[in-house]
Amino acid sequence: MPDPARPPAGGDSPADLSPTGEPPTVLRRVEGAVTWITLNRPEAGNAITPSMREQIIVWLEEASADLSVRAVVLTGAGEKGFCTGADLRSSTDGPARPVGAPDPAVGDTARTIRRGWQRLVVAVLDCEKPVIAAVNATAAGGGMHLALSCDLVLAAEEARFIEVFVRRGIAPDAAGAYLLARLVGPQKAKELFFFGDDVPAREAERIGLVNRVVPGRQLLDEAGRWARRLAEGPTKAIGTAKALTNRALEVDRATALWDESVAQELLTTTEDCREGLAAFTGRRTPAFKGW
Repeated sequence: MPDPARPPAGGDSPADLSPTGEPPTVLRRVEGAVTWITLNRPEAGNAITPSMREQIIVWLEEASADLSVRAVVLTGAGEKGFCTGADLRSSTDGPARPVGAPDPAVGDTARTIRRGWQRLVVAVLDCEKPVIAAVNATAAGGGMHLALSCDLVLAAEEARFIEVFVRRGIAPDAAGAYLLARLVGPQKAKELFFFGDDVPAREAERIGLVNRVVPGRQLLDEAGRWARRLAEGPTKAIGTAKALTNRALEVDRATALWDESVAQELLTTTEDCREGLAAFTGRRTPAFKGW
């Protein structure tokens, strides 16, 4: 299978190069209007460190604001893992503690989760551009939820999805219950959480966790095709459809319909809307600009 750390042509930006000369743990490449973000710790199953998490959040925020970026692909390097969750060996120092204070104190773990993986998942959900997960191998724990927070999920035939939390005696985090209950319903979500069994890519596709399964050697090519197709579309309309869909699962009918009407009014002022209508009346293919 092609190395996901080296997607098609396009150079690493200077910000991605490690000042120590060590291989960077997360890569960003821009090809045309598509940003590729690659977790680059294949020897560790692409487990995410705090610094990796913060960098990905920044890049997703930049993608939202950058009019030249119209789609994002998130993948992992190597064949061992897409992402196997958090790197439990890495941590960041907190404030100094008074003498005799417990470590951790009540509230520390909850704060770490809120400020850590929850922020990462929300950054994907709130990105104004469509995000494709190209799941090359195992997606476990928080790594599974990172993939499922993406708008579209492509998986290699070799990929597996694992809710490992029950194996550690802990509850699912990284927005797992929020995501799974919406994707597969509460009963199936509980089955996955309670047993923690490996879910092969084909089964993940069958139950609705994955949009499409492809041979591993074709994964990046297919992700590139999907991303380029999205990048040629009306970016503001696609981003609005993403936001409306995510929000519709959380609000009542009246609010959802109000959101829809206001969003449509705003979109009718865009150049892409004018182009879409002109192309329709002129019986030609629209050439969307993304604004």
